[in-house]
Amino acid sequence: MKTLQFTVPVTPDKTVTVQEDIMPQFYPYLHRHKEAQLVWIIKGEGTLIAENTMHSFKPDDIFMISPNQSHVFKTSRQSSEEGIHSISVFYDPNGHLANFLQMPELSQLNLFLKEYKGGFKLPEAHFQAVSKHILKLKESNDMDQMLHFLHLLRTFCRMDPKPKHLSTFSKEPITDGEGMRMGNIYNYVMQRYQQSLTLEEVAAEAHLTPQAFCRYFKKHTGVTFVTFLNEMRINQACKRLTSGDYDSIATVAYNCGFNSITNFNRVFKSIAGTSPKEYLSKYLSNTN
Repeated sequence: MKTLQFTVPVTPDKTVTVQEDIMPQFYPYLHRHKEAQLVWIIKGEGTLIAENTMHSFKPDDIFMISPNQSHVFKTSRQSSEEGIHSISVFYDPNGHLANFLQMPELSQLNLFLKEYKGGFKLPEAHFQAVSKHILKLKESNDMDQMLHFLHLLRTFCRMDPKPKHLSTFSKEPITDGEGMRMGNIYNYVMQRYQQSLTLEEVAAEAHLTPQAFCRYFKKHTGVTFVTFLNEMRINQACKRLTSGDYDSIATVAYNCGFNSITNFNRVFKSIAGTSPKEYLSKYLSNTN
């Protein structure tokens, strides 16, 4: 796996960079960059891992990735076949904007950025307003682009309901070597979560003893490996339930790596806050 640090293709005379990507899949490795990234998923589905948390993504989802936040968009198999389309807005808060952001008139914005230093997922209620600003940023240049960027930042401060945090885990930036190892762990688990995956197998992949692996994983993610694996499996189960492409809830459970429906129901409720049947019923009710 390549190193964790990633260089965004920005130009020195630009404070804000807008990048449109139409590709087979997203950059597939766990990485970080010094720029904040606001990304609008236009086409594609999968799972976003940001630090120690997972979020499903689909068309018209918008995420804010914080500077130096480790993340990866893992494209689903179907999306890999159909391709992805996204528009990203990159800006470095510690670059040209550093002095500007310290202006007293922007105190409300700074409070918002401090509260969401772990990034956020945009509530659906604000999609139209934010996507409109992103398109204006893409179509403009120079002073007009900066004015649209300020309007975008103002929209963030006024959001109600407030966004969902991407990650609340705070840690020091990890080294490239640690990033490579964590990226390998994430990839290994995402490719095998449907199987009866053991702690010993994953620890061996990381070239650690099971005991050392547990300490290492908790140190760099803030959660135990079992918690992470369960959250990944339930995240995938929720996607299958809402897609409607399954024979029964038991089938979903077994296809997501659970060896008993009882254990699946228990873990599902502990993570989603409701039983699978109640979750599906609520989803169908909201959809209708």
